[in-house]
Amino acid sequence: MKNRSTSLREEIEELIAVGELAPGHHLDEAELASHFGVSRTPVREALIQLASMGIIEMQPRRGAHVATVSAQQLVEMFEVMAEFEAMCGRLAARRMSKEEQAALQAAHQACKEARDVEDPDEYFYKNELFHGLIYTGSHNTFLATQAMNLHRRLRPYRRLQLRVRDRVSNSFEEHANVVQAVIDGDGNLTANLLREHILIQGQRFADLIASLPRPA
Repeated sequence: MKNRSTSLREEIEELIAVGELAPGHHLDEAELASHFGVSRTPVREALIQLASMGIIEMQPRRGAHVATVSAQQLVEMFEVMAEFEAMCGRLAARRMSKEEQAALQAAHQACKEARDVEDPDEYFYKNELFHGLIYTGSHNTFLATQAMNLHRRLRPYRRLQLRVRDRVSNSFEEHANVVQAVIDGDGNLTANLLREHILIQGQRFADLIASLPRPA
């Protein structure tokens, strides 16, 4: 079960992703505590988590602010993420043990269960595990760390794009192809599939943002 600070972090993440908390916005602990009806302690913990992910910035005497990320920067970050995923996938297809492949298949099955109950948030958490297994399966610690850092940085935007119509079902089908390519040991196919999978995420996020009402 998620604790309150983790739930708050996710709620603040979403407000940032949809633009309700704009880049540069000052995040006042007291105001956030009042807004969410909690004490300042879980708010402070949530902000520390967000700062560690690079989603907000915390500076002495200036407090916490939403990190400034332009639409172009987001596109560029998804492009880099796609290449990280491709590299991890290529190596994972060559290096994953039978036990690691079995764990990946189990994670894929967990994604199916979340898809079947039509719960995009639960699918998101299972999806994180799925991708994390590919990172570790690359058996390249430096690459896996860099991929995970950027994965976390894009977390609110990846989470949001799963709410686009049919995205969860399509994501699951994309995963199925990745799993088969890994089991077949086809590094190049795995890389190509994962690259496209991440680039689609960026496109779906742009679709979602475009569909949101414009602020007055």
